[in-house]
Amino acid sequence: MLNEKQEKFAQAYIIHRNATEAAKAAGYSDRSAANQGYRLINNPAIAERIEDLEKELQTNIDVVDEIENQYTFAKANGHTNSAIKALELLSRVRGSKGDSEKELNKKELKEEIIKFMEIIGKEEVEEIYKKCAFD
Repeated sequence: MLNEKQEKFAQAYIIHRNATEAAKAAGYSDRSAANQGYRLINNPAIAERIEDLEKELQTNIDVVDEIENQYTFAKANGHTNSAIKALELLSRVRGSKGDSEKELNKKELKEEIIKFMEIIGKEEVEEIYKKCAFD
């Protein structure tokens, strides 16, 4: 049985996916959050509770579709920071299903680079291009 802070940590970990942030959310001080987070995430009872909480999560929203919609809206309306954040979230969501198992092929990599280039803009892309050391 977990105590109140441990339960809060487990629930916060589901949201933050970061032990330090979860420890802060559970009420641990900023100074001790990293150490406490590490200690808590390695506690078998807490790890089991986190697993149980993850199994309980259900949603009617397709998260990937929703984030892609947010990216499209942000890009279309010139909200560069929001578009970049949406791409970061997409990479986390897609990456959480086995980043090490999936390698981008050349075509997919080009598509991702194009997305980032469109966000950055032509002038900045040209500046970046000048810094590249091509053979």
